[in-house]
Amino acid sequence: MDQSTLRRITRRGVSEIISHAEFVKLLEAGRPLRLKMGFDPSRPDIHLGHVVGLRKLRQLQDLGHQVILIVGDWTAQIGDPSGQSITRPMLTHEEVVENAESYMRQFFKVVDRERTRAVWQSEWFGKFSLTDVIGLTSRFTVAQFLNREDFARRFQAQRPIAITELLYPLLQAYDSVAIEADVEFGGTDQRFNLLVGRELQEMRGQRPQQCFLMPILVGTDGVQKMSKSLDNYIGVEEPPNDMYGKVMRVDDDLMMQYFEYLTDVPVEELEEMRGAVAEQSVNPMELKKRLAREITTQFHGLEDARAAEAHFERVVQRREAPGENEMPRYSLGPSSGGRPEVMSVADALVKTGTAKSAGEAKRWIRQGAVEVNGEKVKTDRVPAPAPDSIIRVGRRYVRVTD
Repeated sequence: MDQSTLRRITRRGVSEIISHAEFVKLLEAGRPLRLKMGFDPSRPDIHLGHVVGLRKLRQLQDLGHQVILIVGDWTAQIGDPSGQSITRPMLTHEEVVENAESYMRQFFKVVDRERTRAVWQSEWFGKFSLTDVIGLTSRFTVAQFLNREDFARRFQAQRPIAITELLYPLLQAYDSVAIEADVEFGGTDQRFNLLVGRELQEMRGQRPQQCFLMPILVGTDGVQKMSKSLDNYIGVEEPPNDMYGKVMRVDDDLMMQYFEYLTDVPVEELEEMRGAVAEQSVNPMELKKRLAREITTQFHGLEDARAAEAHFERVVQRREAPGENEMPRYSLGPSSGGRPEVMSVADALVKTGTAKSAGEAKRWIRQGAVEVNGEKVKTDRVPAPAPDSIIRVGRRYVRVTD
């Protein structure tokens, strides 16, 4: 392996490798490695924060290594508390299966399906007895687990920590034993769990896995890590216009981080960009347009990315209405007697998806952000728009079909 490829794999978009020297030796040995990626199917959607790690998996697949995707159907029913301040709710098996199907559909937008083996934890935990569980718990102490940052924080604040949550790192660690993982991938908030896996493998006589820790991507709010619950995320299944537009809202200070973690722009070119930004010899808007185009192209292709850029320039920059074919269409119900007479513009905003709730819809109206056919709506009591009307909420447009 040439040094340029080695640096790209081990340095770019990587927070820490434990142990870096051991991992490099494994790569240079030329043997196909088992790359473990576990996921918690309590969340069915993948956003760009997850893509940081998935891109690294794909890079290693392209070098001949195999990804083993572990569907955490057992641990999802416990809930990993990483980064959480409260106990996570348990899920039913049916909810886990539904979420897993959605997750894997999105997962394979980045990772090569042909070089991935998906396994379910129930393949081994379904055979576990109480004796097996007790055997696992005997390997570690409560004091060790209370050193984990989120547990320590909650313990100090006298917030509840369920005993089941203490089992989560043990079960995740046993996954590594079950598949004899060579490398496990996770965010920096998973450091403790990955190290428990490394330690348990060694106790079981296996070669300890290498821990590949990925950086946490800051969301579109510019403050907190990307998260759907914080509504600061960019989902991999977002339509091209939405994906491009959300990337354009990323804080200028985060732009180069997104370039490094989420694109294949060469390192030398990234350094030139950083220098140009520092010297103020380039308009950050132009660099961010390239970033949005690069990311949108990955998931939708170059043609759709260029169309999204044209849409952004027309609708956002020049404040023109989108073209007829670009405008989403929504039905509010049959126009002849079927539509509720009491439906208001606020109701219509919720039904068309331009507002998440009636409260948000009324807030948009109070702020003067809602127009119907070019006229500003001043009260939420205005009747719902007639068929073929155009609703505008900020930068979003929708057409009412009936």
